[in-house]
Amino acid sequence: MSKITPITVAYGDGIGPEIMQAVMHILMKAEAKIRVETIEVGEQLYKKHYTSGIAPDTWESIERTKVLLKSPITTPQGGGYKSLNVTMRKTLGLYANVRPSISYHPFVATQHPDLDLVIVRENEEDLYAGIEYRHTHNMRESMKLISRTGCEKIVRYAFEYAVKNNRKKVTCFSKDNIMKFSDGIFHQVFNEIAKEYPKITNEHYIVDIGTARLATKPEMFDVIVTSNLFGDIISDVTAEISGSVGLAGSANIGENFALFEAIHGSAPDIAGKNIANPSGLLNGAIMMLVHIGQGEVATIIENAWKKTLEDGVHTSDIYNPKISTKKVGTKEFAEEVVKRLGQKPSKLRVASYASVAAESDKKTTYKIDVSEKKTLVGVDIFVDMNVNSADSVAAKVNPIDGGKLVLKTISSKGLKLWPRDDSFFMNSDHWCCRFMPDSGEITHEDITDLLAKLAAAKVDFIKVENLYNFDDKAGYSLAQGE
Repeated sequence: MSKITPITVAYGDGIGPEIMQAVMHILMKAEAKIRVETIEVGEQLYKKHYTSGIAPDTWESIERTKVLLKSPITTPQGGGYKSLNVTMRKTLGLYANVRPSISYHPFVATQHPDLDLVIVRENEEDLYAGIEYRHTHNMRESMKLISRTGCEKIVRYAFEYAVKNNRKKVTCFSKDNIMKFSDGIFHQVFNEIAKEYPKITNEHYIVDIGTARLATKPEMFDVIVTSNLFGDIISDVTAEISGSVGLAGSANIGENFALFEAIHGSAPDIAGKNIANPSGLLNGAIMMLVHIGQGEVATIIENAWKKTLEDGVHTSDIYNPKISTKKVGTKEFAEEVVKRLGQKPSKLRVASYASVAAESDKKTTYKIDVSEKKTLVGVDIFVDMNVNSADSVAAKVNPIDGGKLVLKTISSKGLKLWPRDDSFFMNSDHWCCRFMPDSGEITHEDITDLLAKLAAAKVDFIKVENLYNFDDKAGYSLAQGE
């Protein structure tokens, strides 16, 4: 007999409370052996001026249970509010986001009846680090951060997932033809780790053509591993073409904690109308039950849910007069699933989960390799000047004595504009001045001396990026046209 497992439950906002009540009703009727601790997060906390959407003492429940079942929440636009989803994933070390997408043809309308794939998305890095700056009146910046260790963790997780779940192929999506450092290391690590799993087929797609193939021929794919932003986008695309975003659940897995949810948002426009589909959150709860070792209960619930779909009992988002037999609301759908507990589908694949708790992720130590020789070779200094040509910037900056550092290029938006033979005008106030020595080594003191001279000349420098070589290989990109 499974032991009673404590879990933390967040009802969220928007449609969150409605769908969570429906899911908890099904869990209780299926006799899931859980003890619930309820926490308040999201909109109500934002209104109390908790900019992260969660109160400090709320973390105590999650620390105790290690498992969180969470309904969707709304993050207010603007005003410095941070996404609670991102905060939780990073704070709890939930580096792997797992989103299965399956076609329930012919009971849920889809053009892709053979769709059955899983997207494994890196969950802590990339643009979702949320580090942004406003540099000038005109220019904003979002930082894309990708670490080798982060890539190693998520890629290895994807291959391990494929092995444990009898999947045959892992596909990597990246954009390393453009972002050669950040996406480049993701693709490189994928190739390295793929060699450790010779029985699993591996392949790589540039994300744009990969997404096009995913949208038109999803049966080509089995497990897809990708970075944070791309994974967020393609998992919604995949869920939508499967029949409905409202059906997809999601697991966020780390070494010590796990969070389960629906992939859709809080949909405040339909909140309180008893029309929301609780299936996405229910499928997240099924993933939770498997994770905590209650596979038998997960099996009963999933089969009852599939039988409900087969019987044509559908909420309005998937209701189709040609397929459906009965349109029901959120509460009524939950009751229909409860009525079918113990039944199995006759056409959809029958679920069968082992009642074995998920093993903690291997405590692999991902060490940072510091063996490469790191050499300071220059500096990019971004300046705010509201002029229409790089020649005007050079006229101001080039006469300044940079000591060992010499102005080599000026670019804007990644395009080299000085020196060049032709005149090129650009409406910009954001210019990158690259300084490098003609010969010899430089120090941080050389850079700070240059900055002091720029400040004395009333040059508004807004960002400084040191340029390094690693084992004599450039650790910086060239400007376009350089």
